[in-house]
Amino acid sequence: MAPPIVTEISRRQDPFEVLVSTVLSLRTKDQVTREAARRLFEKGRTPQQIFGLSAEKISGLIFPVGFYRTKAETLRRISADLIEKYEGKVPDDLDELLKLKGVGRKTANLVVTLGYGKPGVCVDTHVHRISNRFGYVGTRTPEETEMALRKNLPKDYWIEYNNLLVCWGQNVCRPISPFCSKCALGPHCNRVGVVKSR
Repeated sequence: MAPPIVTEISRRQDPFEVLVSTVLSLRTKDQVTREAARRLFEKGRTPQQIFGLSAEKISGLIFPVGFYRTKAETLRRISADLIEKYEGKVPDDLDELLKLKGVGRKTANLVVTLGYGKPGVCVDTHVHRISNRFGYVGTRTPEETEMALRKNLPKDYWIEYNNLLVCWGQNVCRPISPFCSKCALGPHCNRVGVVKSR
């Protein structure tokens, strides 16, 4: 199974590219994100270069990612903030990242973990769903899941947990009709909320 696209991009060890690709990936399939990120990074890899592109130009480069027009504006605004407030550098602190307009907890945690290798718990829909499905947590929102994982999951597993569950969620533990018959966690899973499986 291929790693999530943001993990793949993080191998270049550029926190700004992690930030940009995470914004692009929200509500977008990895293959679409991969191609959009490639096209955008051909035109700009720094906050200065991205801010130098018009929202229309960015929109054209990242289409058809979900909400591409909104994301184009968000990327320009984030780039402007990084230039004005952080000397063009992406902060390595969760609270500072959350000050950037358009950056939520999932994005901030991915930048901290994949961009800087610092401990953090990134919770997307896959991590939230699967953690609840197999009964490791009993939470209603991704933020509640993040806090429960910070409390219960050993810190050594924080970064890798997101990578594993995103990949597992895309390929096996699907939202609807998961492949329980070929799941290695089957004997240990509570199957919370699973009505139909394959």
